[in-house]
Amino acid sequence: MEKKTTIKIGGVPEHFNLPWHLALEDDAFAKAGIDLQWQDVPEGTGRMSKLLRNEKLDVACILTDGIVKDIIAGNKSRILQVYVSSPLLWGVHAPAQIEADRTEQLEDGKIAISRYGSGSHLMSYLLAKRHGWDTEDIEFELINTLDGAVKALSTNKAQLFLWERYMTQPIVDQGIFKRLETIATPWPSFVIAATENCIKEKEEALSKMLHIINIYTADFKSIPSIDRTVASHYNLQVGDVQQWLLRTEFSSEQLLESTVDTIIEEFTAVGIIDRKVTLKDLVHYVPKIDEEE
Repeated sequence: MEKKTTIKIGGVPEHFNLPWHLALEDDAFAKAGIDLQWQDVPEGTGRMSKLLRNEKLDVACILTDGIVKDIIAGNKSRILQVYVSSPLLWGVHAPAQIEADRTEQLEDGKIAISRYGSGSHLMSYLLAKRHGWDTEDIEFELINTLDGAVKALSTNKAQLFLWERYMTQPIVDQGIFKRLETIATPWPSFVIAATENCIKEKEEALSKMLHIINIYTADFKSIPSIDRTVASHYNLQVGDVQQWLLRTEFSSEQLLESTVDTIIEEFTAVGIIDRKVTLKDLVHYVPKIDEEE
């Protein structure tokens, strides 16, 4: 029997990653000679970046801005392609019991973040820029996961928290969080990144893996009753899922130079990035599989 190539992959336990689980349920990767070992990483992008650095993961389905920043900071990984091309819609949340009803009233508030280098951390700087706050004055409360954020805001250890708008909707509905506004990333939400060692040793398997996931994402929104499937998997309301499906676009394309320029420009402006990079410093072009194969 042919030996399978093992690929250890991580991603957040959220609706965006359901196509991976559907492909795994169908044994699609196994049939292509890949032992794809999925790991849920509820702590998000900061944690995944660390797992890639430590080679505990070969591949991550990760926030675009987070991995770009971490590659600049020395992470020996490369972006293989865009996974979700539509922007990520972040909800800006406060404790439901707080008197403030506008973000700008909480300029001195502490911001809950899952990890340093995570999306919740990086987007806090864009939020501060939007409201004209001094980014050097921002204080953070490390909370690891969404459950940690619920605890921090409920006990007033933090007053603001940014997280994906649809995944936090049940917490808003329960009257735990109050959503003050939404802020969309000026770049694609997610990319698929792999360590340089994985690329060197398993490029053929990576090529097959991308081919399979791109078939699943291309068909994802046309699966019958997919709104109900997503809702039941992630404990969301069907109406919210329908909205999310309307605004979410999956992709099989490579990152654009203009996207990299936007990320560098935004993060340089708020002091997160101190050196410029080009597209070739960040990406690796995996050979595509022809449909006939």
